[in-house]
Amino acid sequence: MENKRLLGHIAAIFTIIVWGTTFISTKVLLTGFQPVEILFVRLLLGLMALFIVYPHPLRGVTLKQELTFAAAGLTGITMYYLMENIALNLTMASNVGVIVSVSPFFTVILASIFLKEEGKMKLNFFLGFVVAMLGIALISFNGAKLQLNPIGDFLCLGCAFVWGCYSILSKKIGEYGYSVIQTTRKIFIYGIIFMIPTLFFFDFQPDFKTLMEPKYLLNYLYLGLCASATCFVSWNYAVKALGAVKTSIYIYLIPVITIVASALILKEPITWMSAAGTILAILGLVLSEYKGKKDE
Repeated sequence: MENKRLLGHIAAIFTIIVWGTTFISTKVLLTGFQPVEILFVRLLLGLMALFIVYPHPLRGVTLKQELTFAAAGLTGITMYYLMENIALNLTMASNVGVIVSVSPFFTVILASIFLKEEGKMKLNFFLGFVVAMLGIALISFNGAKLQLNPIGDFLCLGCAFVWGCYSILSKKIGEYGYSVIQTTRKIFIYGIIFMIPTLFFFDFQPDFKTLMEPKYLLNYLYLGLCASATCFVSWNYAVKALGAVKTSIYIYLIPVITIVASALILKEPITWMSAAGTILAILGLVLSEYKGKKDE
């Protein structure tokens, strides 16, 4: 049991490290593709990879389980990423970074309603949440002027909520006893199915000749194979091993990873605000986790 929890923590940390660096690949791809094109192609690549790695069909699924898979695909794939893409066009990226990081708060509220075994709302979680959000705000704004856009910011809040929903659904799916690769694959299938109708409302015209250029292809492979296929499997495994609430707390570290990656890869300077924010975000994670470990 302890080994399973340890692997769960390792899986969560690995996932957050990768997700915290995806902005680099996305920046490169945005020079040749629309956001919705990047999103759809990376998910398609991820789904193909999951089929190649584990081609066995998922059998014996009940109607209730099928609906849960569909709901997970709708919330964690379609709604989350589409709302985030639209929000990035309406509000500042810093606003998106801060507001989306509220998702652990929604996760713990939803867990208290739907997951009796891990739904106790503890004071240390809320203290950690406040400290981490303060740190994330320092990292995200970092001297920039605060600008609010009601529609864009509301969509960001929606992103945080639907990811909280996905976390709960992922925990439920983890209890079915199927292979994590199989369940992740099924979630991807539903996510892509629900996304197809929305492509008609966006400028979806991917240039496959441009896609085959090495700089674009390599970044698509990173986003599709690593950030999508591998990381959704590792994240779902972490949720299965640790629970929805404990795993969601690692989301506080995404802005921290982004700051470190920006400094190491893009040579961007680390300011005192981002350094202080990093310390607070990590402290918030520790506070949120502390008493939970005593209760296990």
